[in-house]
Amino acid sequence: MHYDVLIIGSGAAGLSLALSLPKRVSIAILSKDVLNEGSTYYAQGGISAVVDNADSIESHVTDTLTAGAGLCDEAIVTQVVSKGEEAIQWLMDSGVPFTRNQNTPNSNKASDLHLTREGGHSNRRVAHADDASGKAVEDTLLEQVHAQENIALFEHHIAIDLITTRRLGHTRENRCLGAYVLNRKEKKVITFSADFTVLATGGASKVYLYTSNPDGASGDGIAMGWRAGCRVANMEFMQFHPTCLYHPHAKSNLITEAVRGEGGRLLLPDGSRFMQNYDKRGELAPRDIVARTIDHEMKRLGIDSVFLDISHKPRDFILKHFPNVFASCESFGYDMSKEPVPVVPAAHYTCGGLMVDSDGHTDIHKLYAIGETSFTGLHGANRLASNSLLECIVYGKSCAEDIIKNLDNPLPKVNIPDWDDSRVTDSDERVVINHNWDEVRRFMWDYVGIVRTSKRLARARNRIELLLKEIDEYYVNFNITADLIELRNLAEVARLIIRSAQSRKESRGLHYTLDYPESDPLLEQVNSILDPIRRPY
Repeated sequence: MHYDVLIIGSGAAGLSLALSLPKRVSIAILSKDVLNEGSTYYAQGGISAVVDNADSIESHVTDTLTAGAGLCDEAIVTQVVSKGEEAIQWLMDSGVPFTRNQNTPNSNKASDLHLTREGGHSNRRVAHADDASGKAVEDTLLEQVHAQENIALFEHHIAIDLITTRRLGHTRENRCLGAYVLNRKEKKVITFSADFTVLATGGASKVYLYTSNPDGASGDGIAMGWRAGCRVANMEFMQFHPTCLYHPHAKSNLITEAVRGEGGRLLLPDGSRFMQNYDKRGELAPRDIVARTIDHEMKRLGIDSVFLDISHKPRDFILKHFPNVFASCESFGYDMSKEPVPVVPAAHYTCGGLMVDSDGHTDIHKLYAIGETSFTGLHGANRLASNSLLECIVYGKSCAEDIIKNLDNPLPKVNIPDWDDSRVTDSDERVVINHNWDEVRRFMWDYVGIVRTSKRLARARNRIELLLKEIDEYYVNFNITADLIELRNLAEVARLIIRSAQSRKESRGLHYTLDYPESDPLLEQVNSILDPIRRPY
């Protein structure tokens, strides 16, 4: 199957790209589940952008650089932040139902939106659609995509690996030709060839036992890009969201940062506040500080959770601003308007990824990476709240502009062999996949979590190397399945995180180690870049 552009992933980044390309371009969008089952759909807070006259681009840039702890690329930060209002206006024009100010309920100007404030921001600058902003963005963009005849949508199709000229034995420039893809329902591998291939598969938070992300966040694009020859950077910086609902049945129930932005307080079991003891910004400190503080208090006191309390606000205020969070908590027996809600940190966002330029282009010709899959230099050692969806929209459009420039410069066609499964059999030991999946996520949580040590990282490195050997042997001998693809990618990304963490001999941003508790001034602006071993396939 051949298309001009193959987009692997159906979140905000991939959809923004598809909608920014000319209608003469044939596009395939792959989703390994249903189209809206990705991190975008579950994003609650919103999109940060300077649309208020009282705010400024300089202030947003400064806040982003501060959160990034010396590892942001200031030029990229300025580029993305300066396009914030344009991105919001494009989404509004597309039909995203952002929450308006009370006095301008029918306005279609970005400057008339209701804005919230989140941790690390010095101003109110987060545009939102109540407390389900990601859902509003995803649903609207999908509606637009469905209406375009040049875009083919493939649900339940999971990419196995990229097809490159180097993989096929060519010795010249490494060029991406497409991907081998598993049709999950038919259990059949299809070859998708394309002039341009874009990885928009999201992050890798599922590598941890507790995460706010959906099950599909297994780092597929990062692992595929790495195996194909792309460099990765800053994988040690995994963001843990401070407040996920703590309940045995509350899977991935994030409580948006906007709750703290609107006055929510973090409490210990005795009802006392504690954030002011660690940071003068209190509950509005950046996420790494809040998550680490909660983790410290839980371990210090031996408690299962802390509590988030906004019950001092009127019930109508809570229902108006957080209807979905309120309903979610209520479904588990908690009334936010009357009582504090138990919360714990959980893996939330991958700040590192495949290295790209300002247009999303990777080290491989004709291969792009956008959104959480990529490392752009925007987030540095920690992501400022609500900058993620902004990056998705801005890079989706920048990537489209770069592809458009090169549409009329075709390269020679290359014959691509079909997927070869002639020497494999069906496995009668599925337990291997389930066991290894659980083991990776448990030791990553215990050894490579919010607080790290050199010994813990060494233990994790030993375990992942052994598991990868087992997984590779299984992969070579048995028929491919979606679970095996995800496990293989998850384990590879785990190794990248561990290797990156071992290379950083300091504490900075989201990477905190007891063996090097201070930041090293000499390592400011030094990203942890891993270059793949050029091995034959």
